[in-house]
Amino acid sequence: MSNWSNDTRRKKLNIIIFRSDTPAGRLFDLILLWAILFSILIVMLESVTKARLAYYTAIRSFELVFTILFTIEYALRIYSSRQPWKYIFSFYGFIDLIAFLPTYLSLFISGAQYLVVVRALRLLRVFRILKLTRFLMEGTILRNALKASLYKITVFLLSVLTLVTIIGTLMYIIEGDESGFTSIPVSIYWAIVTLTTVGYGDIAPVTAPGQTLASMLMIIGYGIIAVPTGIVTVEMARATEESKKKCHACGETIPTSKSKYCSACGTKLE
Repeated sequence: MSNWSNDTRRKKLNIIIFRSDTPAGRLFDLILLWAILFSILIVMLESVTKARLAYYTAIRSFELVFTILFTIEYALRIYSSRQPWKYIFSFYGFIDLIAFLPTYLSLFISGAQYLVVVRALRLLRVFRILKLTRFLMEGTILRNALKASLYKITVFLLSVLTLVTIIGTLMYIIEGDESGFTSIPVSIYWAIVTLTTVGYGDIAPVTAPGQTLASMLMIIGYGIIAVPTGIVTVEMARATEESKKKCHACGETIPTSKSKYCSACGTKLE
């Protein structure tokens, strides 16, 4: 393979395929996104029995066409990349590979073709195409908030697991096999379903003590559900405040990143 810096054809392909700040690059990515959406729709239709029986040949033909196109696109990305191995082992390189690999695997493994729905992950490129980089800051704030909440939420979940284990054991003792509480794990399952207010209804207490305990657990559930939300909300507010740009002279918060001077003291911003 020729040297990348001296290969004009590869450099032009690189601009079209990997960049979206040119008309050709933007058109390529938009066509790619539409192809991804249509290919996912085809896979969904194939999972519907009536559609599969009525249009099997057409569905498989479209899937084959999309697979060939994505294979060619993957090969062109490797060919035009400045560092091919870096692209292959990158996040997008892995996603691009598994976008078409399941179809080939379906030749040997039945049902593997349905895994191509992972092509939806390739729609992450829309952030690059539509210039939505301004949302990266919000994404960073959310990530920092979740990271800061990790230990608190972990302690909270351990407390909840302890609670449902105790309640489940008590319910097993109170109700027993006659009411469907055939074991402690089954009783813990019931406690989790009740605590989260899901209430499938497949198991229910029939004795007065059991119903009293269930009522207490339901009331506790309403309070517990709000706890992780409050933890994350507080951390998000803190992360948002820390992300705001401040004047190095007076410490005043800058309303926009495009500001060149502080609105409070008039100092030129760094």
